[in-house]
Amino acid sequence: MTSIFPIFPTESTEVDTVEPCGGCRSDTPFELAFEFAYQPIVDFASRTIFGHEALVRGPNGESAASILAQVNDSNRYRFDQLCRVKAVQGAGRLEMQEFLSINFLPNAVYKPEVCIRTTFEAAREHNFPIERIIFEVTEGERVQDRPHLVNIFRQYRNFGFRTAIDDFGAGYAGLNLLSEYQPDIIKIDMDLVRGIDADKARQAIVKGIATICEELNIQLLAEGIETRAERDFLFSTGISLMQGYWFSKPVFKGLGIIPQAAWE
Repeated sequence: MTSIFPIFPTESTEVDTVEPCGGCRSDTPFELAFEFAYQPIVDFASRTIFGHEALVRGPNGESAASILAQVNDSNRYRFDQLCRVKAVQGAGRLEMQEFLSINFLPNAVYKPEVCIRTTFEAAREHNFPIERIIFEVTEGERVQDRPHLVNIFRQYRNFGFRTAIDDFGAGYAGLNLLSEYQPDIIKIDMDLVRGIDADKARQAIVKGIATICEELNIQLLAEGIETRAERDFLFSTGISLMQGYWFSKPVFKGLGIIPQAAWE
């Protein structure tokens, strides 16, 4: 039987000979306690759950902001690594069968081929196929070094992961980045989604993005959907992957169930 995991990193000479970065060498314990909530991503065309995004929460369900506010230059690497491990661990515990979308901090990744080791180890331990893991840039993480981000994405794709550009149309996540790297998925910024059914400017912009993605063979995902009207307009433009409170809020330490009314 063929393994679902690549031969990595123990049989990869190129990886094993790379000098670890400072964060990789650090054995300082990470003392910030946190957990995950999981929010479903639906495929509206097939009326199925496509995947789940792992969202950081406090140990008792506190907001992501309360945790991210404590992340700084001294603990950023360890936090990023632990996020990957805990997200995969939770997916395994919940017996998740769909895709798992993990936010990562590109400013915490020094050498992708080295920093990815813990993700492979967690996937092996919890028997979660790496081809069902999607890496997306976390909301609020502003990247000054775009070539570095592009390199991370390319390395992750080479390792067998899927990749996503989050918040497309806001900040770093724009056309310049897309011209350099075409991910598997683009997530439209929720500010473009809000009230799109009644906003001609937003409609024109999203239709343009949809046309670009179709030509580049990229799946388009609309996040932050809160109303039936938003859902229906986006679906009419050919967008099938959707995420938002209309379907399900993030579920703390659990997987959301989509109510029948959300499909109707």
